[in-house]
Amino acid sequence: MIWAKKKVLITGAGGFVGSHLAEELVKRGAKVKAFVRYNSRNDFGLIEILPPEVKNKIEIIAGDLRDFDAVYDSMQGAEIVFHLGALIAIPYSYLHPKEVIETNVMGTYNILNAAKRLGIKKLIHTSTSEVYGTALTVPIRETHPLQGQSPYSASKIGADKLAESFYKSFGLPIAIIRPFNTFGPRQSGRAIIPTIITQALRGGIIKLGSLTPRRDFTFVRDTVDGFIKVAESNRSIGEVINIGSGSDISIGELAQEIFSLIGKKIRISRETARCRPAGSEVERLLADNTKARELLGWEPRVPLIDGLKITIDWVKNNIKKYKAGLYIV
Repeated sequence: MIWAKKKVLITGAGGFVGSHLAEELVKRGAKVKAFVRYNSRNDFGLIEILPPEVKNKIEIIAGDLRDFDAVYDSMQGAEIVFHLGALIAIPYSYLHPKEVIETNVMGTYNILNAAKRLGIKKLIHTSTSEVYGTALTVPIRETHPLQGQSPYSASKIGADKLAESFYKSFGLPIAIIRPFNTFGPRQSGRAIIPTIITQALRGGIIKLGSLTPRRDFTFVRDTVDGFIKVAESNRSIGEVINIGSGSDISIGELAQEIFSLIGKKIRISRETARCRPAGSEVERLLADNTKARELLGWEPRVPLIDGLKITIDWVKNNIKKYKAGLYIV
């Protein structure tokens, strides 16, 4: 696909992955519109810190995914829509499940309905590995059962199934991308890797939740490459495609790797408030990325250690953006 002058809308473009995707598409020559959640501060999230030569080429549209008119208006003229917008914090979903459900399910319905009415050429809907719940078999294939072990994961299962239904019922050209745990520069302190890095840089005992869950971490550059390859491939339409490294590591092991890279010996204190309820904890996520390799020609290129080094350097240079030690839900 030739991206030059291609008209693209990205929901959630002010977020971690969305801002990296927007930046890459601008560099490829696409005409990018960014749908971001309105606030009175005129703050566009992580788009604010993009290089001026990138930021100035992005058209910002502020609104709320729950507002159909705002969604519909933003999508007019777009050829390809990347739907990343969602409330993604699992602890927040325990506190405010209704808001998470409305945003993730009804927001996705609004995107789908607008895409159907406008005749969008392709819609890439963003899922999450959390929909699998604790792995019943590993590595996890796209056919693995879906398990709603948190209000967040349940909302994403609902959104995924809505997207699937619009493909099957109305022939809407949809592809569902299912990233595993993405990490890299710009990620917020809500996520585990910045949480460990910021506390480790500060020094002293760091506070974490459970250390035994295992996760499949993918560097953000590889995840963005997955989004673009899904958009480019006609073979992705009607498919659910995992984007993950194909290897996993426990949170405890991950912390020790980060301590080693920073060059500090640090003690970990387990804080109950940071632990999920027992039945809600997802113990293991490990991607089977065979489908992405065979269907898209995608493969992860950045090893975990290399990605951690890049992320640590970025956090060091932007440490004032973080509130180290504060539990961010």
